[in-house]
Amino acid sequence: MKPAEDALAVKRGRIKDTAAKITSVLGITFAIAGIHHGFFETLQGNKPTESFAIRSIGPEQLMWEHGTDDAVTIIPNFLMTGIAAIAVSLIIIVWSVSFIQRRHGPLVFLLLFVMLTLVGGGIGHIIFFLTTWAYATRIGKPLRWWRRILSGKFGRVISPVWLYSLSFASLCFIIGLEISVFGFVPGVSNPDTILRICWGILLVGLIFINVSYISGFAHDIGKQAVV
Repeated sequence: MKPAEDALAVKRGRIKDTAAKITSVLGITFAIAGIHHGFFETLQGNKPTESFAIRSIGPEQLMWEHGTDDAVTIIPNFLMTGIAAIAVSLIIIVWSVSFIQRRHGPLVFLLLFVMLTLVGGGIGHIIFFLTTWAYATRIGKPLRWWRRILSGKFGRVISPVWLYSLSFASLCFIIGLEISVFGFVPGVSNPDTILRICWGILLVGLIFINVSYISGFAHDIGKQAVV
């Protein structure tokens, strides 16, 4: 397929551009965190939340000092909050895989994550899904501004990096998520240090999300003609 035909096919939704592929993977990754929050909320049972701010992991399931996985919810019941968080997370997975490249795909992606946040899906993911949404708005677009930056040698050098960077970013997010639950870091016992390590890993993941999209744009710019 010629570059111009390739770009037109992307606009018509027959194939995914790289930004759409990255968004699909990240949507699934972040939705896993929502399922994780929902699971622990359901374990707290059919009881009132008592406030807008909640702890996803209750005292009976708490595994370490900072492992409460704070969240917010507009549903005043732990069981219903957990079910809602899991349900919205599953919808996000379906949308991210099948519909992200539609005309309003990124907007719906954003609204679904806002909904997830409001039904107990966590708050730590907010900066992640906002960053992802901002890049996702470029799906199927001609990337004229990015072409001025990435059309030269720099773009050619980083264009193959997106898949490796994406894999590493997703891994960092999952590792950070699991540390937040179990509080386990080999060789480290101080809870405050573990918390800093957890947030440090998540920050590295956020950086590599940016790298993934930028290299993904470079990858597509190398293949497609200006539309």
